[in-house]
Amino acid sequence: MTKLSLWTKFNIEVVMQQYNIHAAKTQLSALVEKAAGGDTFIIAKAGKPMVKVIPYLPENTVKKRIGFLKGKITIPKDFDKIGQHEITEAFEAET
Repeated sequence: MTKLSLWTKFNIEVVMQQYNIHAAKTQLSALVEKAAGGDTFIIAKAGKPMVKVIPYLPENTVKKRIGFLKGKITIPKDFDKIGQHEITEAFEAET
């Protein structure tokens, strides 16, 4: 097992399954099926992580997020002036 520390707002540690190169060679078909099923794992050499295996996603299966709210929300024409009075007062207030 390899612990990968992901620096995030919540400081999450992910424990990922690790296989040595010999085991990966002898179990290649099973590991390919595992990755194709969505699992991610590490292949190591002498205990040192060398590669991270992730599932392949063809471009046409990846959902693009740009424009995903088009037609679902409206933005007011004066959106850049919303709260302007309160912001001005906060900066001009005497302390």
